[in-house]
Amino acid sequence: MSNFKIYTDGSCLGNPGAGGYAAIILNEFGQSEKICGGESYTTNNRMELMAAIVALKKISNGDSAELFTDSSYLRNAFTQNWLANWKRRGWILSNGKSVKNQDLWMTLDALISSREVNFNWVRAHTGDTYNELCDKLARSTAESFQSKF
Repeated sequence: MSNFKIYTDGSCLGNPGAGGYAAIILNEFGQSEKICGGESYTTNNRMELMAAIVALKKISNGDSAELFTDSSYLRNAFTQNWLANWKRRGWILSNGKSVKNQDLWMTLDALISSREVNFNWVRAHTGDTYNELCDKLARSTAESFQSKF
C-alpha cells in the first residue's frame, strides 16, 4: 500500500465555457506526476471533479491519499456527507432537483470505495505551491481548449 498527496484544480473560461483540469500526484519518495486535460464546453465544477477522477485513477486500489482541493463543492461532498445523502435519496437534492454531474460523482464514488482518501480544503491563490501550479496548469489547458470551440 502506497501513500500519496494529490493536489487538484479545475478552471473554466466562462461558466459554461472552455475548461481545464490539473492534478499533481506526489508519492512517498517525493516524485511527482502532473496530469492535465480539458473540454471545449464544460463547467468549473465538472473540471474540479475531473481533476480528482484522473488523479485517483492513477493510484492503485488499496492505496491511500491526502487530496488537496480549493473546491468546497468537491471536498464537502465527502466531508459533509452530501454524497451519501444524494445516493440515499436516489440522486435527488433536498429541493427535489436532480444532482448535477451525477455521472462524475458516481465515478468518484467508485474510486473512493477502493482507496483511502482524505479530502482537504486549501484556500486558492494564497501561495500554496502545488495549488498554484495546478491552477496555472488548469487555466492554460482551458485556454488551449478555448480556441477549439
